[in-house]
Amino acid sequence: MVFQKALSALVLALPIVLGLPSKRATDLNPRCEFLVPIAKDLLENLFDNECGDAAHGALRLIFHDAIGISPTVGGGGADGSIFVFNETELAFPANDGLDDVLDDVGPFFLKHSNALTPGDFIQFAGALSLAQCAGAPRVQFALGRPPPRAASPPDLVPEPFDSATKILERFASVGFSPQEVISLLSSHSIAGADTVDPTIPGTPFDSTPSVYDTNIFIEVLLKGFLFPGTSGNQGEVMSAINGTLRLQSDSELARDSRTACFWQEFATNHAAVQKQFGDAVFKMSLLGQNTRDMIDCSAVIPQPPALTNFVPSFPPGQSLTDVQQSCATTQFPNLPVLPGPPLVVPPIPQADDGDDS
Repeated sequence: MVFQKALSALVLALPIVLGLPSKRATDLNPRCEFLVPIAKDLLENLFDNECGDAAHGALRLIFHDAIGISPTVGGGGADGSIFVFNETELAFPANDGLDDVLDDVGPFFLKHSNALTPGDFIQFAGALSLAQCAGAPRVQFALGRPPPRAASPPDLVPEPFDSATKILERFASVGFSPQEVISLLSSHSIAGADTVDPTIPGTPFDSTPSVYDTNIFIEVLLKGFLFPGTSGNQGEVMSAINGTLRLQSDSELARDSRTACFWQEFATNHAAVQKQFGDAVFKMSLLGQNTRDMIDCSAVIPQPPALTNFVPSFPPGQSLTDVQQSCATTQFPNLPVLPGPPLVVPPIPQADDGDDS
């Protein structure tokens, strides 16, 4: 990858150098003022002021970095080790495809590495990425992560072919309940797969990948009958909408007795999943960190656009009879059906790879 050696060569004990103060919001801690121009740079030049591929990648990065901690094998959590020790961590199978994300994000980290540690940069960029997506929560951001000391141990990032039990146990080991796990999976509302089926990069997980809504929770419960590309891919099961890819892990957690009712609740309750997702993302951003040494800089993060004119609905041509009822205590609601022909969802336009020479 283009920036791999440059990132790995960074001195691990990077100093924090505060930039010149900028005009700030009234509730902004003065020690956070230097973040204002950095935020502007990322929003305009990395994310292009849209909820697209670069924003999706930055969001994925915060999870893959932060989950790298275990009470039994160690790890630094949300410390930015995936930047500094990328030669090690990008070799982990669960991090397949993140080399492209680092190629997009890496130049901006190098540009601002005199001001932000790797861990702070990843969590800051991830929080800003959500600010591009209509309906997403405004996620808190805390500043003050020390530089990483070592690479994450292997086998800590859940895989799409892992069982529901393995995924729930992995998250439970770092303090996340089954309900919090399902709220975190709402990130798949604004995400797609590049490497599960490598023949169709940028395939979204739901029909509205640029909007943080609840369609992921509706569509994954519909009976699958097609593959958007090739069949037989590890970690993929049949989808119900042409152009969307369904992860095996999403399908299993949507139907598992420990999580099915949380999944179903979120299908029609955007406000609930929005709040719980925001809380869970912030909790994840603090894994492995000493919060007493951190500063609340949440005021730098813009409010995402509101979700407007969204009514939880079945896709065209599908109805309640297509739902695989999984919650044992509450019937799935009979939603309206969107008009029109069956959906064919286009792939997510890929971020510009730039000049690799």
